[in-house]
Amino acid sequence: MLPLPPDEVHVWTASRDAADEAVGAMRALLTDDERRRADRFAFPHDRRRFAVGRGLLRAILGRYLAREPGSLRFVANAHGKPGLDPRLDVDIPIRFNLAHSGPWVVYAVTLGREIGVDIERIRPDFGGDAIAGRFFAPGEVAELQALPDESRPLAFFHGWTRKEAYIKAKGKGLALPLDQFEVSLAPGRPAALLATLPDPAEAARWSLVEVATEPGFVAAVCVEGHGWTLRLGRWPEGDEAPAEGPGRLGVVE
Repeated sequence: MLPLPPDEVHVWTASRDAADEAVGAMRALLTDDERRRADRFAFPHDRRRFAVGRGLLRAILGRYLAREPGSLRFVANAHGKPGLDPRLDVDIPIRFNLAHSGPWVVYAVTLGREIGVDIERIRPDFGGDAIAGRFFAPGEVAELQALPDESRPLAFFHGWTRKEAYIKAKGKGLALPLDQFEVSLAPGRPAALLATLPDPAEAARWSLVEVATEPGFVAAVCVEGHGWTLRLGRWPEGDEAPAEGPGRLGVVE
């Protein structure tokens, strides 16, 4: 069983590209419905990645809960945020979220705090300026436009992951308009939730942190409350996983 103190947030990074044997093992953990969802993908590599990503979620949560991964059942709220089925009668208030981009998937786990996580590949040829101008808050657009051209792709994806992490933590998805809150995005500037509308006090309820991840990608986690310790880890391939959880990064004030 992996330890999860109430004042810690654990973020795991894993690869969804696995050997045939590992894909088969992960697929065996899935429910019939999850296998059908995997099989609906048009391309084989997408089917494999879905099975691995979902199987790893089960494996990780199973280690925290000391339960068989295949026995876990999930539900989602009206906006798609996943959680454990309350009929499982889990006796600890575990919260989790996940996101994927390309081969990589990140899982964020904590106790008693709402949480959201996102990861994105940095794509210099992506039309970030136009998307930001249409959807981002005015302060974010101004910050992006003030940067040199070469810094804008990284800044845009910093902003996108931070905004995604917040709306996923809130559990409202895109029902929460992206221009109704503002995050920091300039490279080198700490991640922060700067403003929220219509309730300015809402911003103080949340911690927003950049997560170190794979080269060419950026990630962020948003967590309810403050004063917690962030631990980052890489979930290994195969059946073995660290006994003590991920490594400590530092306390988030």
